[in-house]
Amino acid sequence: MKKRPPSSAIGWQWAIAVALAATLTAPAMSRGLEADLLDIPGGRFVMGDAEGEADEAPRSVAIAPFRLMRLEVTNRQYADFVIATGHRPQLERPGFGYVWTDRWRSVPDTDWRHPHGPVSTIADADDHPVVQVSALDAQAFCAWHGLRLPREEEWEFAARGTDGRRYPWGDAPPEEGGRRRANFGTVACCAKDATDGYARIAPVGQYPDGASPFGVLDMAGNVWEWTSSPFPGRPGFVALRGGGWGNDPYCLRTSYRHANPPNIGLDMVGFRCAGDAR
Repeated sequence: MKKRPPSSAIGWQWAIAVALAATLTAPAMSRGLEADLLDIPGGRFVMGDAEGEADEAPRSVAIAPFRLMRLEVTNRQYADFVIATGHRPQLERPGFGYVWTDRWRSVPDTDWRHPHGPVSTIADADDHPVVQVSALDAQAFCAWHGLRLPREEEWEFAARGTDGRRYPWGDAPPEEGGRRRANFGTVACCAKDATDGYARIAPVGQYPDGASPFGVLDMAGNVWEWTSSPFPGRPGFVALRGGGWGNDPYCLRTSYRHANPPNIGLDMVGFRCAGDAR
């Protein structure tokens, strides 16, 4: 059984929302993120996995050079954005977010400051990846930095390179040989697991053995990541990648895909920003 975040109806198309954000938000110098951007070279690779899900059918894809954040966006970085811009995150408006227990539950008074419910807090979690942000909020953050969300093809290329590896670090399972390469859940899906040191979210960059061929960290486990790509066959949905703290190793594969509406937030979904090559 593979855990899937819930869906909800939306009243607009994701492509229109992304285009509107780009129009309304003037690009700016990357405020404090420039040092974290890695140059990802262009190349051609086979995207997908013939042994994976039906929506992972392999295809050859050409990628132009781009830049990608080495780490996921943190609570500290997101707080700086909210304070500087006055942005009101979307999840604060309806007043609820989705929290994973033994299933996805809609929990009132849950937002990025209270990611697992109203009594939870991000105190002492400045370096944890921000969660409970919608894809629209993530896009707004990236645009304020003169950046954008990565396209799904870019994300997978940055995670696996050209050699078809199963995980960002290679083909070995994330816990093989006692080396922890990611923050993930129980091997039998799907529950939180503290044996890797963190029951839920871990600070960014804690698993250097899990680096991708280009040096990108946390692309498997910890939190799922929004992309800017519509999900084929599911109108209004966008693609997420990477798996999270409650997923089994199967869902941490570089080719594994998931789709969600862009206007909801969950306590296992964050993001990182990308940019065009300079």
